[in-house]
Amino acid sequence: MTITAYLSAILDLADKSIVSYVLGHSNNNELVFRTFDLAHITYPEAKPLFHSDRGFQYTNKLFKKKLDEAGMTQSMSRVARCIDNGPMESFWGMIKSEIYSP
Repeated sequence: MTITAYLSAILDLADKSIVSYVLGHSNNNELVFRTFDLAHITYPEAKPLFHSDRGFQYTNKLFKKKLDEAGMTQSMSRVARCIDNGPMESFWGMIKSEIYSP
């Protein structure tokens, strides 16, 4: 039996720290919404530019509504331009390297 875990994280570009993260069993809206809610509860006064890739969770109207209600501005990578989300892609690369390297 294979068990898959999904990690959702939010990175602060100012100091490269992880603001919030949630581990789940499914890569769904709930996972991303919980990660966002945790970040917003922890830093309620923050009004950042929220940048993401174009994953279905981030293009969801409910997610856009959450950002608007929190006073945040949404930004997304251009289509097929993973470099636009370079800092987060680098973070995921480090995580994978640590997990899969002997």
